[in-house]
Amino acid sequence: MSGKVNKNKIGAFLGKYSIFVIFIAFFIVGIILSPNFLTLSNITNVLRQNSVVTILAFGETLLIICGLIDLSSGAVLAVSGVIGIMFFKATGNLAMAFSTGILVGVAFNALSGLLVSVYKAPPFIATLAVTTIARGSVLLFVNGQDQYQIGKFNMFGQGSFLGIIPYPIIFMVLMLVLTWYILNHTRFGRSLYAIGGNEEAANASGIKVNKTKFICYIINGVLVGLAGVIYMSRVNAGIPNAGAGYEFDALTAAIIGGTSFSGGIGTAAGTLIGAFIVGIINNIMNLVGVNSYLQQIIRGAIIALAVIMDIFAKSRRSKPAGILEKK
Repeated sequence: MSGKVNKNKIGAFLGKYSIFVIFIAFFIVGIILSPNFLTLSNITNVLRQNSVVTILAFGETLLIICGLIDLSSGAVLAVSGVIGIMFFKATGNLAMAFSTGILVGVAFNALSGLLVSVYKAPPFIATLAVTTIARGSVLLFVNGQDQYQIGKFNMFGQGSFLGIIPYPIIFMVLMLVLTWYILNHTRFGRSLYAIGGNEEAANASGIKVNKTKFICYIINGVLVGLAGVIYMSRVNAGIPNAGAGYEFDALTAAIIGGTSFSGGIGTAAGTLIGAFIVGIINNIMNLVGVNSYLQQIIRGAIIALAVIMDIFAKSRRSKPAGILEKK
């Protein structure tokens, strides 16, 4: 009897904290495989490089909890960052260029929100359409040419506070706090969980479902626009083809972090850890010299594994307690 109780306790512990166990495991693997992994410069580099995907992942988390998705974040990242740079080159105003990049992200996500909330388009199809529109727009805007000589615009991705903490890490932490606050301390956050859990019940309880969905895409637009500004600033150029596949990295981070594709479940902290796991895996592969083509295969396998984990977790949640105890 005591053995069964202990087994149940272990199972409950792993079910609740498995993401942290996985994170620690990969961290240990990194230390074993490369002596450079644990250096301050490498850890800082991982955090800086992973900040963009992490910020995108926070947006995906809000959307997925609400039963939505965004497949356009990579393309919108590109158009936001490039237009932000072009605005800076034309005016020399950093604050306005920064704001313009974010507003572009909001504008494209407003289109996604309009298609989903007003015209009832499936989020998958709506954001796929916006992906094509955004990518074509940025390529047309700069005639497919990369933009260089961005001047002080690079401070958002390469600068640091007091010469110590890189700005991308600060932005990432601020977006973590924002996402956590929205989900845990606002009526809007509770509405996201309610809609993702059961949209009909949420509507019956008086929640303005369509308005909530639209606002959720607007918030995601702020995050995507910010990620675009940081990315282009970090690479020191406006690259219209940038961001391809970033939406899948963000989705992977969110799902690995415990956000369920079925909606209604997810946390900001879990997404942060999920993003760190993805970043550590990429960093380990680079440190040990894994072939770049093989890295793509591994990333694809990680996405598949994340989906399988979500399906498995969903099936366990749907089983009555008595069935689980009998097993």
